[in-house]
Amino acid sequence: MAIQNLLLRMADDALIIGHRNSEWTGLGPILEEDIAFSSIAQDKIGHSLALFTMLQEFTGLTPEQAAFSRNAQDYTNCQLVEYPIGGYDFSLMRHFLFDTAELLRYQLLRDSSFEPLAKLAKKVVGEIKYHVFHANTWVVQLSAQGTEESHSIMQQALNTCYPLALGIFEPSKVEQELVDTNIFLGEKHLQNLWQDSIKETLQKAGLILPSLTDETVGYGGRYGYHTEYLQPLLDEMTEVYRLDPTAEW
Repeated sequence: MAIQNLLLRMADDALIIGHRNSEWTGLGPILEEDIAFSSIAQDKIGHSLALFTMLQEFTGLTPEQAAFSRNAQDYTNCQLVEYPIGGYDFSLMRHFLFDTAELLRYQLLRDSSFEPLAKLAKKVVGEIKYHVFHANTWVVQLSAQGTEESHSIMQQALNTCYPLALGIFEPSKVEQELVDTNIFLGEKHLQNLWQDSIKETLQKAGLILPSLTDETVGYGGRYGYHTEYLQPLLDEMTEVYRLDPTAEW
C-alpha cells in the first residue's frame, strides 16, 4: 500500500536521525549546541512515534514493535541518516540537508488527502522550521563568517553529505499512486524544491555544490540496502526492548 510505504519511510528516517542526533548529548562543541541537538533529537523521536502510531492501523504492530523488532534490511530509511555522527561539521551538514528536505516534505503534506498525515504535518512544521533555522544559521556562520579553515571544512562536509542526501528522494515503486490520490506530490517534486532551497543558503555561506556524474548516489536505503553502520546502531537502540519487550517509550 502506497500510504503505508510513505509513512514507514518517514518514520524510519525520523527514528534513525533522532538516535544519531541524541549521540551529541554531552559531546556538543559548546553547551548551546549540546542542548540544541538533544532537543532536535527529542522532536525527531516524537515525530517517528506519531508516524508509527499512524502505521498501526495498517500493520497491527505497536509503535514499539514496529520500531524495535526489525533487522537492518527491513528498515526503509535513507542511508544518509544512519552514518555515525563523525565530527560536528558532518553532523551539521547532514542536519542542514536532511531537515530542509523534511520541512519541505511536511509543508507539502499539509495539503495531503490522507487526513491523519495532513493533521500531523500542520502540527510539526513549526518545530521543523526551528530545526532548519538552527542548521542554516550555523552553516552560514561557520562558512561565510568563520575562518578560511572552517570554510574549507564545511565545504568538505558538503562534498561528503550532498551525494548521500540524494537518497532522501529515492522514489518508491508505488509513488504514482500517492500522486494520483493527492496524498503526496512525489519525490522528484520534493527534490526540486529542496535544490532551490539549499542553493539559497549555500550561496550565503559561500559553499559550492559538488558535481556529480551519478544522480542515484546514496540510493538503496528505501529498499533495505544499508551501510555497515545501521545494524550496530539498531543493536544499541533496541537493547532495552530485546531485554523487555513490554517496556514503553
